[in-house]
This record gives sequence, C-alpha cells and structure tokens, in this order.
Amino acid sequence: MATEYLTASMPGVFYRRPGPDDPSFVEVGDEVSEGDTVGLVGVMKNFHEITAPRDGTVTDILVENESEIEAGRELIELTTDD
Repeated sequence: MATEYLTASMPGVFYRRPGPDDPSFVEVGDEVSEGDTVGLVGVMKNFHEITAPRDGTVTDILVENESEIEAGRELIELTTDD
C-alpha cells in the first residue's frame, strides 16, 4: 500500500461538491477509480477538476469546502495498492 496526496495545480477556491445542494464528490473511505473527479478548483469563475491519478481509497480530506488554496496545497490523501 502507498499513500499519495492529490495537490492543487493552481491557486483558487477548493470545492468538494459540484453545486451547493449536491453531495460531495467523495467522502473518507470512498473507493475511487483513476480519472474520477474528487473536487474542483475555482479560479475566476472557471472550474478545474481534481481527478484521482489511480485507483484507491480516500483516507483523508485535508481542506474544507470553499477554502482558498495555494498551488501545491495537499487536498486529498489517497491510499493505493502500489
């Protein structure tokens, strides 16, 4: 098993859900597949998906919904079988 951290590629606002009334993309303990959307980063009304780089399990969400983030900020901890 390996632990991997998904990081922000740009500064902006981190969103855990696609809309205010929608459920979160992922919760701790969820299984994800490579390419699954796990969050969004909003920059000047444009939204960029944060996707899982490989199959794994979400073991921690390190940023609150709608928090301002800097590039390189660790967002989600993912455990993989690698």
